[in-house]
Amino acid sequence: MFYHIKELQYPSKPDRPDPLFAKQLQEVLGGQFGEISVAMQYLFQGFNVRIDGKYKDLLMDVGTEELAHVEMLATMIARLLDNAPVGDLEEACKNPVLGAIIGGMNPQHAIVSGLGAMPADSVGNRWTADYIIASGNLLADFRANLNAESQGRLQVARLYEITSDRGVKDMLSFLIARDTMHQNMWLAAIEELEQKEGVVVPSTFPRELEKQQVAYDFYNFSQGDASAEGRWAYGPSMDGCSEFRYIQNPPAYGEIPVLNPAPPYIFDTNFQIPPSLC
Repeated sequence: MFYHIKELQYPSKPDRPDPLFAKQLQEVLGGQFGEISVAMQYLFQGFNVRIDGKYKDLLMDVGTEELAHVEMLATMIARLLDNAPVGDLEEACKNPVLGAIIGGMNPQHAIVSGLGAMPADSVGNRWTADYIIASGNLLADFRANLNAESQGRLQVARLYEITSDRGVKDMLSFLIARDTMHQNMWLAAIEELEQKEGVVVPSTFPRELEKQQVAYDFYNFSQGDASAEGRWAYGPSMDGCSEFRYIQNPPAYGEIPVLNPAPPYIFDTNFQIPPSLC
């Protein structure tokens, strides 16, 4: 059960309306790595956890916080759209500065959402559940969560540099700080799970079923050997089970594939079957 508190988690008040930035801010609301995505990702991971305890609570706690961030961004976008001149655009555009802003405005903010936020990214693509990952394996999911927070923080930081609005910057600085915490949080949870399960997902897959002779080989498929300088090329593997091995010229283990010809009624190109002349 969720309980809505009417106060925002953090203030969302711009210094002035800016319909163009409202369009840009949609990315971190309804984009692939936006707040809707992480809220749904964490909550569905939490809903699907089959054991009670700290991991389920962690997911539900942070997923609920991300819903608060959705509300903050939706509020900010609506306020950035205040007083947008959606009536006589031709008259408004006589002012070159205003014309530039209106020209970059998302028309759907006026036509579809009535000067409100939308579950969409900055170019109008609707948010989709295809963005979310909830596999039931917590280590795999937490790594996906770390990536989502890293990408989201990157995008918010870029938006922070784009705007000069002090109120917007203030709210974005809060979101950036929370992304800092969330990245550290997922790293801590990942480290804890790795100590219990190892670093390879899934940890329970029988090792005798792997082709173990290739399980720790790094294949160089590039010109030169710069990749040999990485930690992944030599020395103990990260799971402690073997040694990395650098393969300069990777072998081809398979054969040249030869497919059986398709039957005549498929009408593939096949020179082995003489064509009908009539």
